[in-house]
Amino acid sequence: MKDPDPQVSVLDVAAYILQRQGEMTAMKLQKLVYYCQAWSLVWDEQELFTEEIQAWANGPVVRRLYDFHVGRYKISEVSDGDSAKLSKMQRETVDAVLKYYGDKPSQWLSDLTHAEDPWKNARAGLPAGVRSETVIPHAAMMEYYSSLG
Repeated sequence: MKDPDPQVSVLDVAAYILQRQGEMTAMKLQKLVYYCQAWSLVWDEQELFTEEIQAWANGPVVRRLYDFHVGRYKISEVSDGDSAKLSKMQRETVDAVLKYYGDKPSQWLSDLTHAEDPWKNARAGLPAGVRSETVIPHAAMMEYYSSLG
């Protein structure tokens, strides 16, 4: 498959999610972009956005998106994102993820990520609550989520 052009950022994906779903907590948005990346790797065999996902104490987090929303509990738009950059295939992937995960509460999504191997393995050996910027590798995400379905 060819790489998406122009390059899509996590902010572009977040902007698209918010257009489709409306206002949500910052935590929920972080978990949804994580699942969008994971399922894009499985279904489309390519990354959806270029930024790394880190295994923070409270779950998978994209630092660039965090830097955008830091200090805010709810987010209704991502002014720095451009949802029009997503290709038709990318929008279909995000829509499929939102169909399954989009109506779930923030805490449910957080608990789910904490129970899954990519986050757990990236934090292996770290006590609960300890800060970490360990990257969750794409290969680990693809291997785990492709085994689900």
